[in-house]
Amino acid sequence: MSDATWKYENFEPAGSAIGFRITRKLDEVQSPFQKIEIFETTDWGNLMLIDGAVMLTSRDNFLYHEMMSHPALFSHADPRNVVIIGGGDCGTLREVLKHAGVERAVQCDIDEQVTRMAEKWFPELCDANADPRAQLLFDDGIAYMAACAPGSVDIVIVDSTDPVGPAEGLFNKAFYASCFRALKDDGILVQQSESPLVLLDLINAMRDEMRKAGFSTFATLPFPQPCYPTGWWSCTLARKSEGFGFREGDAQAATFAHKYYSADIHRGALTLPPFVAAALR
Repeated sequence: MSDATWKYENFEPAGSAIGFRITRKLDEVQSPFQKIEIFETTDWGNLMLIDGAVMLTSRDNFLYHEMMSHPALFSHADPRNVVIIGGGDCGTLREVLKHAGVERAVQCDIDEQVTRMAEKWFPELCDANADPRAQLLFDDGIAYMAACAPGSVDIVIVDSTDPVGPAEGLFNKAFYASCFRALKDDGILVQQSESPLVLLDLINAMRDEMRKAGFSTFATLPFPQPCYPTGWWSCTLARKSEGFGFREGDAQAATFAHKYYSADIHRGALTLPPFVAAALR
């Protein structure tokens, strides 16, 4: 097929690109914050782009959503109150609410149109939106965390886009300080932390900002993500004091559906490749 049937995202920091063969554009909306486009692909289901950057495909989003949620929830002794900043496609919310012990999950995304497009074109990700434990807010996540009561949250998941545009303020000391204050003493902060293959400087900078805000223990977990630049992604977990052992027995006994996450995957992700371990401060 000709190049006209392909949609590419050029990734300048890596000098590389990723592309998908498409059959047609399904939808497009310009929100007050960003341009959201939906395409139908030949092999990857539906594809969402935000300002030209790939956000998710039907085929591989489970990798990201499962790793952004389950490692943190199984690392916490008893997670009941979870906040998701961003996450407008609702896939992370769905995974969080698979944990029966969660009593409340607030999702705060600044752009309602992301959720509306997900409901329309990725309805499988929105299965938990009507769960009585879920609260969907369309507001500024930075302001939301700043207003949270101290010591009121067990886990904060920052499911954001790249650190540009609306998400830029989610990667600095001031925001992390709000998360630190809102978390209980045994709480966990999780943030998507880009590619460990080409963006180790960004991961180090993020961890440095978390450290300045008071966090002292970190774990960066890599995982495959074919639709993102380099095909290899990560999430970074931060705590005030404790390490990152996890409830391995509970993870092994989990009866809810999961396609990538498992106790073995979790254990393996905690062992970093030597070049990543050497590079992280």
